[in-house]
This record gives sequence, structure tokens and C-alpha cells, in this order.
Amino acid sequence: MAGPLNAFVPDSSAYLAGAEAGALSGLTFAAKDIFDIAGHVTGCGNPHWLATHGPAESTAWVVQRLVEAGAAMVGKTITDELTRGIFGENMHYGTPVNPKAPGRVPGGSSSGSASAVAGELVDFALGSDTGGSVRVPSSFCGLYGLRPTHGRIPLDGMLLQAPSFDTIGWFARDAETFARVGSVILPQGPSVERAQRLVIADDAWDLAEPATRAALEPALAKLGALFASSSKVRLSPTGLEEWSGHQQVLQSREAWESARDWIDQVNPTFSFEVSDRYALARSVTDEQIVVAQAGRDAVNARMNEVFDGGDAVVCLPTTVAPAPPLGQRVSERHTLRLRNSALTSIAGNTGRPQISLPLAEVDGLPVGLSLLGDYGADERLIELAGEMGRLLE
Repeated sequence: MAGPLNAFVPDSSAYLAGAEAGALSGLTFAAKDIFDIAGHVTGCGNPHWLATHGPAESTAWVVQRLVEAGAAMVGKTITDELTRGIFGENMHYGTPVNPKAPGRVPGGSSSGSASAVAGELVDFALGSDTGGSVRVPSSFCGLYGLRPTHGRIPLDGMLLQAPSFDTIGWFARDAETFARVGSVILPQGPSVERAQRLVIADDAWDLAEPATRAALEPALAKLGALFASSSKVRLSPTGLEEWSGHQQVLQSREAWESARDWIDQVNPTFSFEVSDRYALARSVTDEQIVVAQAGRDAVNARMNEVFDGGDAVVCLPTTVAPAPPLGQRVSERHTLRLRNSALTSIAGNTGRPQISLPLAEVDGLPVGLSLLGDYGADERLIELAGEMGRLLE
């Protein structure tokens, strides 16, 4: 599918008609080009990967589920190479347009999916989130986007980057459509009580730029009305940057193990940023893994304390600032990636669900407000998104 936003991959004609009747009848969607479609090659954002892999034998579970529910898949969308990016600039296929912030990046690695939804080319789109690849584009493009509880949605038929962090998420422009999709692709989970406590993560808010904090404060104030009580808490006794460092080490090792054989055999061309990340991943030592795993265990222990009782939702900014400009210097981009990763690593390290809500703008540029729930609270977060939308109408 061609389009004016450079959201869709140019080398795939994948299309799947939706079933005649179903919960999603009449809706169209796109799928990030890491999801298999039977008879089509999954390109994963790199032409060398495309050239060295054959057509998929079957369709990814999540895509098939959506089609059977009546939604039509109209194309595959551009991704950062092998999902190893967070800003959405692809040296091979170009950068999808951010319709809500012209001249700025859409966010990655689910860049094309976010662009297609924000630009109203489709009703919703699939992405993946390992280190923030749904949440960051949601914030940058003014969309609803969820990183679900790790393991809630089967990963069958999807490129795996770092399996202990990988999840499947999706984007929509409105809470109602977002909830319809969730009702189809979230397998039956545990019964979760209505959240009563709002926990405002002070150290996460401290990371956000002053203009971002100011823009989100009105929505935060209204959010408090949905809870019986609220409190401010510092999540990390050692700093969220340290929590992010644990994920970076563990995710890097897993990403290298996932791709090393192919990289060794093919010697593909990557952008500098992706090459740099694989070079760093290759250098991770076993000693670093031991330290990072202990750190991740400590993160989980701390967040178990925060969620003790099962009735809490944590609130934080999705990103520290709006989308940066296209073509930003690599050194500046590296620093910004680390700052945003400090926010996204909370859900990443613990495997808990996090939804980004498009509730604010900084000088006309979207920024997202995030709600982080306990394990299995995905549906409750989606319900809260709808309630917040109605409060702000």
C-alpha cells in the first residue's frame, strides 16, 4: 500500500481481507514489518534481511486473530532495523512522517505503524515494544498505545529481539477503537480489582523537561478524580537511570544472541546507530550480565512493594519531551534515548503493562501521559484511558 507518509514498506504487497462478521468488522489495520504473513517475506526494516529470508509459511497469531475478528490488514509498515531503534529513522527506507509533529521523528521502532494511524491511513496498527517501541511513538504522535503484560499476547510469527522483554502492542487514535482491539487480542487474563490508589512517580516526573511536566499537570489533576487516594513516591532508591542500565545490558545480550548467526553469515549494512548498538551488545560480558540480573531482581522487588495490595496504578510521563527534530546529531540523539529509556525501563524490567494516553501538547507537539499497572491489569488500564477521555471532553 502506497501512501503520502512513507509509513508502508515499498517491497510488500501483503493484504488480508477481514472476516465478513466480527467484533472488528469495518476496521482497517497495518502491521509492523516484523509480523509474518503467509506467502510474504518479513523484511524487518533491513534489505539484507529481506534478501536472505524466504516467504513465511504461516501468519502471525496476532494478525490472524485480528483478521478473523473482521479487520482488514492493508499493508506492512516500516520499522527501525531489526527493531533496534527508538526514533524511527531508517537509513534504507527513510523516515515515516509524523503527521502530528511535521519535521520531527515519529518514534521507533514501530514508526510506520504510528505514522499510519496518526495520519488516518488505517484505524489501528500493530507494533512491538521491547524497550519502548510502542510507548515512545505513541507519545510523539499523539496516540493511544499499550505495552501489555509480558506474555499476555502470543509472540508466534514475530521477529524476536530480546525475548524476556519483547511484547506486542498496538496504536489507535481514540480510546473506543483501542478498547475494541484489546478485547480481541488480549487472551483471557486474571480478574483484576478496580485500582483505588494513584501513585505519582516523583523520580519519573523529575526526568521530564519542565515544559512537559507543565503540559501534563492538568491531565494528572483530573486523573486523581478516578481514584480513592493518591500519593507521591520515588520508585528507585538508586535512580531510574540505573534501572535502565540493567535493561540495556540484558536486552543487548539477548538482541545479540538473537541476531549474531545471521550477522556473522551475511555481514549486513546497518546505520551507524544500529551498528553501534550491536557492537556494544557483542561486548557485554558474563560478569555484567550477573550484575544486571541482580539489579533487575531488585527492581522487581521494589515494584512489588509499590503494587502491594493489587490496587495501585503508577502515573508517569511517557517521554521526557516531545519528538526531536529530524536529522538531530547522533550524540544528542544518544543522550535523549538514554533519558527516555529511564522512563520505559520500569515496565520493561518488570514485565508490567503500561499505556500511553495522548492528553497534552508542548507548543503544539504531542506528549503522552502513562499509566503503569500490576500484572494482568491491561484491561483496567484501557478502561481508565476511556474514562480519562470522557473526563477531558
